[in-house]
Amino acid sequence: MKAVSVVTIRKELKHKSNQELAELCLRLSRFKKENKELLTYLLFEADNENGYIETVKQEIDEQFDAINTDSYFYIKKSVRKILRNIKKYCRYSLNKETEVQLLLYFCNKLNDFTPSIERNVTLMNIYDRQIATIKKRVATLHEDLQYDYNLELEDL
Repeated sequence: MKAVSVVTIRKELKHKSNQELAELCLRLSRFKKENKELLTYLLFEADNENGYIETVKQEIDEQFDAINTDSYFYIKKSVRKILRNIKKYCRYSLNKETEVQLLLYFCNKLNDFTPSIERNVTLMNIYDRQIATIKKRVATLHEDLQYDYNLELEDL
């Protein structure tokens, strides 16, 4: 079966009642964890972006605490997993400021991580790539926010 375009889906959803839309959303949430997480964000956390950011930061802290530091191989795998989750949470929000805050927090945690990431080229490349991404996102924000975030970037 081939999926139809978003435009076609949007037109078809306009013809559905509220009850039918609710049933479709619930049915959609059964199939993938990401769908359920997105619905959770939209229904419960989209109104309070700061609370959402704090929740994600707590999860990042827990994930950094759980990293196996026996070898850089395990550290790299864990750091990539944390970064993948951050990107997913940023996609839910669609707010560039949220993305900048979460990536800055990730870079701070990575910078303070022991053993030092400076001993590993791959981890340094991940870190440098995120700094470049932050700079791109900051350039699209309001001037006042740009100034604040650029100060934080200089601290890194």
